[in-house]
Amino acid sequence: MAGTLSDELAQIIDLTITYSSGSAPPVQALDRARLEIHRGEVVGLLGESGSGKSTLASAILRLLPLNAQRASGRVVFRGRDLLTLPEPELRKVRGKELCLISQDPALALNPVIRVGDQIAEVIRAHMPMLSSDRKQRVEQLLQSVGLEQPEQIYSAYPHQLSGGQRQRVAIAQAIACHPLLVIADEPTSKLDATTQAEITSLLSEIRTQHGTAFLLISHDPTIFPGFADRILVMYAGRIVEEGKTGDIFRRPLHPYTEALIRLSERHILTARSSRVRLPAVNGEAPDLTRTGAGCRFEPRCPEKMPACLNRDPEALMPEPSHRVSCFKYGN
Repeated sequence: MAGTLSDELAQIIDLTITYSSGSAPPVQALDRARLEIHRGEVVGLLGESGSGKSTLASAILRLLPLNAQRASGRVVFRGRDLLTLPEPELRKVRGKELCLISQDPALALNPVIRVGDQIAEVIRAHMPMLSSDRKQRVEQLLQSVGLEQPEQIYSAYPHQLSGGQRQRVAIAQAIACHPLLVIADEPTSKLDATTQAEITSLLSEIRTQHGTAFLLISHDPTIFPGFADRILVMYAGRIVEEGKTGDIFRRPLHPYTEALIRLSERHILTARSSRVRLPAVNGEAPDLTRTGAGCRFEPRCPEKMPACLNRDPEALMPEPSHRVSCFKYGN
């Protein structure tokens, strides 16, 4: 909904992903997911664990596990469908133009290779240069992400660094070749509040300095204000709401979005200070092996109506640049 066709960078079109495991019923992790990202834009993807956010990120990078099957859809990046791109061509894109910051750098970084060498390997794969120049480039990157004494950090192993330092190393690795799009999958979820704020500020600086676009994935709404331009809300594999960040926080349209906003840290602190009951999303996440024809949020929705049981609501735009799939607004 943002930008123009000329600055469109990535587009996910009706993407459906299913996981199969032996004789167990298949799990539909994504159901006709659609989103677009424009150059230099930060798009937030919000939802509970199990909503399909990480599956979407893995699908864009074509890093899905072997038991994942694409039932339909395309992932178009700079005019090319990444899901059908030959592997040699994909390797030229992944790591250079399209990168990932995972939620746990302790697992993403190789424990037996010095962190500087791991960043240098990305540069070596995509940017031919002398070994000495490459080492200098890595140290500059480490310094640019706020790490003091970059020479020492270069020679350190991941276990010798703090969680915040490892995340900064992962960011340096992701931006080593000045990518056009970075997918940040819960980049602050394992960090304390102070370090979370520092990492979010760092990502914002990278966006400002280099024009990097981000797909920022989180279960926490509080990470988005001040950084994300738009937010897409995902529930049970479906995008249920999309809008500008300010609009989402001022007036969430979908009952699920409204519940997530209530659960944000600021609202919980208000509830604690006033000694009222803490908010919660009633019920349990749906069983994605048993998806029916109706709205997947219906069993947990405080505003459900008969139509919610029988069919899936279509996406409507009750406000400018604010889309929602809910029978409250028509259908």
